[in-house]
Amino acid sequence: MKNIIKSSIILVLSTIFFMSCEDKEYTLGANEAPTDEQMDFTITPGDDAFHFVITNNTPVDGIHTVNWDLGNGASDKGNEIIAYYPLPGEFEVTLTITTNNGQSNSKIGNVEQTETDYSFLESPILTYLTGGVENTEGKTWVVDSLASGHFGIGPTDGVGLEWWAATPLQKTMSGAYDDEFNFKLVDFVFTYENYGDSYVKDSRISDSNYSNPVEVDGTDARVQYTITESASWTLTERDGINYLILSSGQPMFLGFDYGGTYEYRIDEIDETNISLSTIGGDGNRWYNKLILKGYEKPTVTFTTDIAEAADENTWAVSLQDVEIPEGVSVNGFTVDFGDGSEVYSSDDYNATIEHTYMRKGTYPVTITVRASNEDTEDMQSITIDNYHSEYEVFLLDYMVMYVDNSEVEMAPMQGEDCALTLVENPERIYPNKGVNVLHYSKDGQEWANANMKLPAGYRFNLTKTSVFKVMVRGKAGQAVLLKLENTDRGGNAWQTGAELSYTIQADDTWEVAEYDFAGVGAGWDWTGDIFTSDITTDPNFNDGFYNIVRIMLNPGNGEGAHEFYIDDLAGPHVEGLKSASE
Repeated sequence: MKNIIKSSIILVLSTIFFMSCEDKEYTLGANEAPTDEQMDFTITPGDDAFHFVITNNTPVDGIHTVNWDLGNGASDKGNEIIAYYPLPGEFEVTLTITTNNGQSNSKIGNVEQTETDYSFLESPILTYLTGGVENTEGKTWVVDSLASGHFGIGPTDGVGLEWWAATPLQKTMSGAYDDEFNFKLVDFVFTYENYGDSYVKDSRISDSNYSNPVEVDGTDARVQYTITESASWTLTERDGINYLILSSGQPMFLGFDYGGTYEYRIDEIDETNISLSTIGGDGNRWYNKLILKGYEKPTVTFTTDIAEAADENTWAVSLQDVEIPEGVSVNGFTVDFGDGSEVYSSDDYNATIEHTYMRKGTYPVTITVRASNEDTEDMQSITIDNYHSEYEVFLLDYMVMYVDNSEVEMAPMQGEDCALTLVENPERIYPNKGVNVLHYSKDGQEWANANMKLPAGYRFNLTKTSVFKVMVRGKAGQAVLLKLENTDRGGNAWQTGAELSYTIQADDTWEVAEYDFAGVGAGWDWTGDIFTSDITTDPNFNDGFYNIVRIMLNPGNGEGAHEFYIDDLAGPHVEGLKSASE
């Protein structure tokens, strides 16, 4: 093993553990930085062959800061520090003294280490991360996409995901979930395999390494990224906390490029899982969870029992056949009944949780078992046939605004196979003086659409009015299709569609596109139960059926790029649902 270490690890960026001594107190005086002749420091042996005492001997006058770069990305402050070099190599130490007014000067020295601290190489963290010196192939990690909080954010000095935590598989389209990260102890090599694309913060899109950004969740982006340079990693300890530092001429990160220094605090690590966090370019603390490639976590298994309770429109949810793997504990479960009410929670996984529905409709129910290693979810549905006897139906006989992109949002607009971006109104004049609008663009997609889907349990009612309107701005001759569908049919939702088209009349002018569905049919007779000649008079279609509006530009045309602006989507009043101010 000694031959492997001496031949392979020498001259690499080695890990440095160091401790700071008490900083020197300075008195007020001149603010000039020390000259080259005045700059001086000494490096002397410490208590053993692996520790060195580094002392600043530069005369200073006034308020100064004394900073050290220890040669591997690690740094420290103070007049005297103790540095730990456990591996062979020559390390460039840089002393920088900065005055109170920002003037500074630096001096460079060298530490030459010829010894190897084998106890360091056998430390648990290095073994967990790389498999140890004898594992020449290293260990490969991936984003733990099935774990809650595999990406997340919190305050700079935080210890948890206070602000946001990614849900399992939330970033499926980001390009992050096929990324692989390999750490080798021999030569401290880091290999990042991204298979051509990576996930980056919106603030990082302009980096010259990235190209062809595609928005993910309306903010950050999947980019094309070709990795051509080698990379290394180091480990350092500060105040009893271990930090992993990735170094390369190109961005090196763990699934999501937040910017910053690419120095990750190791919050937890074992043979199969790593939790880390880093300060991003925005100054916030960002979190990552990794799992050993190919490792399958032991998970809690269960079945969900859903049954009608005694009270009207009340349903009860409980867990059955719960199997808990050895070493895993269950901390209770939650139930989201899908109607916008609070999420119910119990610390006892043997408990029964009940909920009363007020509105008729079909609701998605999410049952989440909270386990010590990761949460496990089950998806079910409950259909309520009638309104609760205490519920008062309230339906207005006029149109309402669904989305105006500035103040009103009944339900969010989403893009499918297209880019849908909130932008400033390109021309705030009548008939559209709104501040913000949506920009729609598609490239090579025939049926790309912007859509607004109502929340579970809510449907369009076409019995009192059947007119939909939307503000559009594009090029004369462009076709803007508006289509109603029922997504209960899943992949066959298109069979339920009722649609009308509007042709834009003038270039770059706001126009009101109006769609009156009176007399419009839907479906085909061969579909049987989803065919009608008029959706506004057929009781199977005019109330409680349609739940999504789709807007398409030049539908059926997948050649080249197409774009236009959308604003002020309005239509029939939706019973029981109110618009919300953002």
